[in-house]
Amino acid sequence: MSTLAIIPARAGSKRVPDKNLRLFLGTPLIAWTIRFARGAGLFDKIVVSTDSQRIAGVARDEGIDVPWLRPPELSSDTAGSVEMALHTIAQEEQAGHRYDRIALLQPTSPIRKLERWREALDRIEHGGVPAAVGIAPAASHPFHVYTLENGARMKAYIDGDRNQTRLRTQDLPPAYAIAGNLYVIRTETLIAEKTFFPAETAGIVCDDPCEALDIDTIADWIAAETLAAFYEHHTWPLS
Repeated sequence: MSTLAIIPARAGSKRVPDKNLRLFLGTPLIAWTIRFARGAGLFDKIVVSTDSQRIAGVARDEGIDVPWLRPPELSSDTAGSVEMALHTIAQEEQAGHRYDRIALLQPTSPIRKLERWREALDRIEHGGVPAAVGIAPAASHPFHVYTLENGARMKAYIDGDRNQTRLRTQDLPPAYAIAGNLYVIRTETLIAEKTFFPAETAGIVCDDPCEALDIDTIADWIAAETLAAFYEHHTWPLS
């Protein structure tokens, strides 16, 4: 099955200005994802979808051709990944290229493990699922999460046995959250259902401490850079 890798990188980040171009351990953030995608040997083509000539320039320096820029209506704060991906698919089809699978690699999750992607692609090709998404152990278990009602009174976010709130996390059923580092889907499914989470999506467990990094704020950036340096990911392992 052929696979198109899409790296979305718009210029309009407000909480971390020029986020995709900012140096992460000495290298532009987007370059981490480009280098992974190029080194993985899993993708038939890699496309950087951006509205920025500066980002396009970095992508070209990293060996990625950027023949078009993303239109403004797909580059706003409210524009979604699905619409961006469908636009990329349409651009490729106009150029005469069709792919069986779409892989989405968000630059805001710079640390990836090759075996997770192999597992995801294999599940779609041989496991009978339409999509696969990276998941990581939830930072807070749902049974330990609360909402506030009138008078700032705490209420368990999930109704259930009150004794469950007294259990240690390790005594509860495992809980996972979207990691943000891995999305793969059959092209026909994405076009038809317009979601990266169709029914029967497979979860690919990504439990390395750095795999679930998702940089959205300066605090996220500092934490991500610290973790990546501590675990020596600055040495560019492709494991």
